[in-house]
Formats: sequence, structure tokens, C-alpha cells
Amino acid sequence: MPVVRGKNIEPLYTAEQIAERNRDMAKRIASGPTNDLLVIAVLKGSFIFAADLIRALHDSGLAPEVEFITLSSYGTGMVSQGVRIVKDIDSDVKDRDVLLIDDILESGRTLLFAKELLYERGARNVSIAVLLDKKVKRKEKLEADYVGFECPDYFVVGYGMDVAYAFRELPFVGVVTGDAD
Repeated sequence: MPVVRGKNIEPLYTAEQIAERNRDMAKRIASGPTNDLLVIAVLKGSFIFAADLIRALHDSGLAPEVEFITLSSYGTGMVSQGVRIVKDIDSDVKDRDVLLIDDILESGRTLLFAKELLYERGARNVSIAVLLDKKVKRKEKLEADYVGFECPDYFVVGYGMDVAYAFRELPFVGVVTGDAD
């Protein structure tokens, strides 16, 4: 079991498993609505997944434009009551097919907000790709179009996902299981 920053990290999905799923998803995405495709990565957690998936899209014959949006859930304490735009995209989405990429779909609030926003701005189609789908945490009626893995109810780190800005660099998705001996 890897030890990082004095913590035991149990791998949940290996770098090899993730790479294979990215290739599979890219092939499926390439067969979907991709006219004038704009890929929008939701920052910060998706940055590694988005980069790898975008390269896999290229290998599948697509040449999308790429944008980034930063969204923040807000509310009191640990309860999210809304979503706000921290950094918006610069591109016009009118009459375009859009692929939203995020690291994990949990409650669904953030991705539902983003999807509705893009439709309000005139996107022709908005699909969602997520590395992890944690259905047990879903609060909104929203499903991703492309899913890497179904995620058990663990707090996961690695492959862009963090705890207090740590562990993003890991090439796999894992679970912190405690302090190293």
C-alpha cells in the first residue's frame, strides 16, 4: 500500500484501469453528438482526468476546443445550498455540442447547474463525462452520459482529487486508510 505524506493510500482504481476507461469513453464520445465540439472541464478536481480524456478524444479522431469553468458550491457549514461561477468560460456555446468533464458526480447540484447554464446560453447538446459516479450521494435527478467507474461511498483522492489540496498528484484513485506506521 502506497504511503504519501505519512498516510496509507489504498488504491481503488489503478492508473492502468483509468487509462483503459478513458480510451473506452473517448470512443463512445466520438460516436455521439460532436458537431463543433466544445469540451468544458470543471476545475479544479477534473484537471488530470480532463487532460487524459481530451488526449484520448484526439486519438479517437476528434479535435474539440477546450475551455475551463470553476464552480463553487456554497452554503452554511457542510451543507451546499447553491452553486456560483468563480471563473466562467470565454467561448460562445450557441448551437454547439458541449461535453462537460468533471471528476466525480455526487449530489448532482454542480453539474446540473452547469448543464442548465449551458442550455440557457444556447448549447445544442450538453453531455456529461465523469470519472466517478457516486450514486449513493445523489440529490438531483441527473445522470452522466459517460462514466468511468461507479464509486462506492468512500472519500477518494488522487488523479486530481484532493484533501486540503493534497494527493492530487497521485496517478491512481485511492482511499486514505490512516496514518502510516
